[in-house]
Amino acid sequence: MSRLLVVAPGFHGYGDSIGDALSRRGYDVAVHRYDAVDSRARKAWNKLAFELPAKVRGNGALVQSASYATDRAIARMRQFRPDIVLVVRGDLLTPAFWDEASSGGRKVAVWLYDELRRMTYDPADLAQVARIATYSSGDAEALREKGIPALHVRTGFDDRKVPAATSEADGLVSFVGAPLPNRTAALSAMHQAGLPVHAWGRGWSDHPIDRARTWRLRPNPLPNSRDVPYDQALAIMRDSAATLNVHGDQDGFTMRTYEASAVGGVQLIDRPDVSELYEPGREILVFSGHDELVDVARRVVEHPGEFVELRRRARQRTLAEHTMVQRVKELERLW
Repeated sequence: MSRLLVVAPGFHGYGDSIGDALSRRGYDVAVHRYDAVDSRARKAWNKLAFELPAKVRGNGALVQSASYATDRAIARMRQFRPDIVLVVRGDLLTPAFWDEASSGGRKVAVWLYDELRRMTYDPADLAQVARIATYSSGDAEALREKGIPALHVRTGFDDRKVPAATSEADGLVSFVGAPLPNRTAALSAMHQAGLPVHAWGRGWSDHPIDRARTWRLRPNPLPNSRDVPYDQALAIMRDSAATLNVHGDQDGFTMRTYEASAVGGVQLIDRPDVSELYEPGREILVFSGHDELVDVARRVVEHPGEFVELRRRARQRTLAEHTMVQRVKELERLW
């Protein structure tokens, strides 16, 4: 049995889901969260040394020391001694990590779930130490045009994740996640049109602790609540009249695309090319612009019974074609 180390960010536990899927494929798996902090003192230091300066500069990506993350990842690799290393994103890690990972002819792969233009990688350098997969079809094509082999592997849903039994989202148009400008604009358009929108997440929340954590002075005009655990987020998407999924400047599809559909949510998405994955109008609802978004959302809110079959079909399609186990089968081509 091959030993496989997944080196991933802690975001929503997706690294654990990937690790579990690989275990189900027969690997001896360990998961290392490279951006984790192991003490309150370290977390406070990160806030002052990295998060606050990044907020001031308008770059929210840098949340801790690259050398600290690299040292921890190398230590875990030496402890576990894997035959294969799968890195998820990983652009925080320094060249020292990649040198260690690829030493002794070890197989190294990287799975990118963001566009290269938003990461710090030099693709040519990365290709020297790892085989590459990306959720972005555009990046995969661009890499191949440069002579760099790359697989297009989409993200997917962890079919072992179970939503919470209940939520407070009944009848609402929901959003769970960070308050990026395009998401705020979409929710604001619906709110101004009188639709019952609600956003969950610390970046939206008016709780004093959340406003302090996110360095905000002004209250949020949109109805909002605090962060919720992942199982509660799934329940919110399931129980909402509809749930919003805005991509904006992306050509890959977010995890939310599969999560909302997997739990039987009525998903409002801004990507007509989602037809590669789901059937618009029967499994998912596509909008173009805020006027159409308002019209579609209003119909769902006012006539929820018309979308019972859409919910069923969305869930059925996801579990049949878009699970994490199916995605890691594709990743295995990298090693």
